[in-house]
Amino acid sequence: MTSNEPFVPPGTGWPEDPARPDTPVAHGPLEVAELAVDAPGLHELCARQSVCRACDRLVAWREKIAVERRRAFIDERYWGRPIAGWGEDEPRILIVGLAPAAHGGNRTGRIFTGDRSGDWLFASLHRVGLAALPTSVRAGDGQRLIGARMVASVRCAPPDNKPTPAERLTCQPWLAREIEDVAPSVRCMVMLGGFAWQGVWPALKQAGYEVPRPRPKFGHGVETEITSTVEGAAPVTLVGCYHPSQQNTFTGRVTEEMLDAVFTRARTLAGL
Repeated sequence: MTSNEPFVPPGTGWPEDPARPDTPVAHGPLEVAELAVDAPGLHELCARQSVCRACDRLVAWREKIAVERRRAFIDERYWGRPIAGWGEDEPRILIVGLAPAAHGGNRTGRIFTGDRSGDWLFASLHRVGLAALPTSVRAGDGQRLIGARMVASVRCAPPDNKPTPAERLTCQPWLAREIEDVAPSVRCMVMLGGFAWQGVWPALKQAGYEVPRPRPKFGHGVETEITSTVEGAAPVTLVGCYHPSQQNTFTGRVTEEMLDAVFTRARTLAGL
C-alpha cells in the first residue's frame, strides 16, 4: 500500500458499505433535500448519505485526510466518505453525535469508532447492555448495537472538528429523515455533547416533532420530553450527556460512572 492510495469508492468491497456504484449522489443542498425525502427506506437513505458530496470544503478535507493519513495508520485504508447512521432499524434509543473524527470515523467507516472517545463510549454501551462488544474497531468488526442506533448531525469529518452553520444546514435533511424513519420505535434520544444537543432541534422539527420554546439548555443528565406529529410516533425523551472527549475524560468531567448512568437511564426510558 502506498501513501497516496485514494479513499475507497462505493461498491468496491468495503465491509458494510451501504452504497452501490449506482447510488444517487447529492452535489448540493437542494439535492440533499430531494434525495433524503424520496429515499424509499432507511437502508437506501443510509446509502445516499454515504456518498454525499454536497459540501466542497468537507469533501476536500475528508479525502485529503484519507490520502495523507496519520503516521499511526499509514498502512490502513481510510473510508474517506460520509458516515451513515448504523445500528438497529427499529431502535428504542437513538444516540446522536456531532460529526465523525478525521482519523476516527473517517478512517474506520463508523461513527465514534477508532478513537479515544469511541473507546469510552462503546465500553459504556457494552457495560449497560446496548452494545455486543466493549470495543468498536471499524465497520465489519462484528460490533452490534442492541436496541439502539447511532447517527451524527454532520456526516463528514470537518476541519478542526467544527462544521460551519451552512454545512450543518446542508446535512440536516439526512438527519431529519433518519429521525422520521425511526420515530415509531424510538422512545429516548441521547445527545453526546452540547453541539449535538443544539444541532438536533432543527432536525427534530423537520421530522415532525413539537419543539419547545425556549429550547431546553444542555446539561449532563438533563431530560426533556417532546411529542411528534408523525403517525405512529410516541413521545420521546431527550437526554443530554457530556461528550466522552479526551479533554472531558482526562479532566474527570466525564467518568465511566457518569456515562453508565446516562445509558442506564436511557434503557429505562426506552423500556429495554
